[in-house]
Amino acid sequence: MAQGLERYTYWLAVGLTPGIGARLSAELLKRFGAPEKIFSASKAELEACGLPAPVAQTIVSRSPLQAAEQELEKVRQLGARLLAWDEPDYPRLLKEIYDPPVLLYVRGDVSVLSNHCVAIVGSRTPTPYGGQVTERLAEELAARGLTVVSGLARGIDSAAHRGALKVAGGKTAAVLGCGIDVDYPKENKKLRAQIEANGCLLTEFPIGLFPAPQNFPIRNRIIAGLAWGVLVVEGGRYSGSLITGRLAMEYNRQVYGVPGNITNPKSSAPNTLIKQGAKLVETWEDVVEELPTPVRSEILERLAASAPAEQKALPLTENLSAAEKGVYAILKVDEALHVDQVVEATEMSSSDVLAALFDLEMKGLIRQLPGKFFLRVLPASVGSRTA
Repeated sequence: MAQGLERYTYWLAVGLTPGIGARLSAELLKRFGAPEKIFSASKAELEACGLPAPVAQTIVSRSPLQAAEQELEKVRQLGARLLAWDEPDYPRLLKEIYDPPVLLYVRGDVSVLSNHCVAIVGSRTPTPYGGQVTERLAEELAARGLTVVSGLARGIDSAAHRGALKVAGGKTAAVLGCGIDVDYPKENKKLRAQIEANGCLLTEFPIGLFPAPQNFPIRNRIIAGLAWGVLVVEGGRYSGSLITGRLAMEYNRQVYGVPGNITNPKSSAPNTLIKQGAKLVETWEDVVEELPTPVRSEILERLAASAPAEQKALPLTENLSAAEKGVYAILKVDEALHVDQVVEATEMSSSDVLAALFDLEMKGLIRQLPGKFFLRVLPASVGSRTA
């Protein structure tokens, strides 16, 4: 930013002009070449580009420039940065969609967006199985050098970010449906800070903008646009994750789905996309093998060069005690069981069951949910094949 933040005044002014969205902003910039030239144009020239007369008059009055200067001061105070689409580090894939944001607000390391990205999206209220699958796939993809993109929402989005951050050096990017300074959802404040430290937060919405429902479909096009592919884990028939998957199809990106139980409404989005041609995903290899050949080759070459580091020690269930084996055999990956159900199924004493559950949890083989419910943790090698 050799010219400092001031160079963004006109970029901000375009976006802050009432009545101009991303698509119209892009058309104006293509027509005039630079944002300052838009504000030097006559009303007749602006109307010839399809602008309504009131919007054209607002630009001619140059009043949005005052709002832009105020916004610039807020950016300065936050320590955020702006990224215009004429800059070399603006994500190349995002610029290829038909309505890319002309200006992004960013916090963190924007270079993670220049890396190969895969998006993971899904339900805000996932099943325990959906949450586990998401974390595992995000962790494994991040371990292979991919940047995991999602939307920092509750549920699958949060699990995707957490999974990527489990990896030493794992990178993730969160696309917000609100201003860059707005903590939403509140419970993700710590996760948000971790993402900013190990990746980046970005949005096209002005500072302080509330996360209104209509913002999220707009935000979803950025998620789809940044990535080589979009993986949908869970989501309803009319969910935002289904919208994101279909946007990815429109952008000629790869779409993936983790299949779900056909009796569960949350499986509707991924199952529908799979029927429409999305790649069914069980492992990280399923994702990588469908990426464009140059991208896939680069990832696999990097993995081959670091093959010894890819070997990961896994918990060995054969070394469990008889009580641990009995309890572990009862527990499931996709359905949490209450401790009383485990006691009844194993016909062991409650004290023996509780001791076995504690030991299994300490060994990382099971997970306890609120209310004394337990389920198996997916091992890293589930469904894994040799790349």
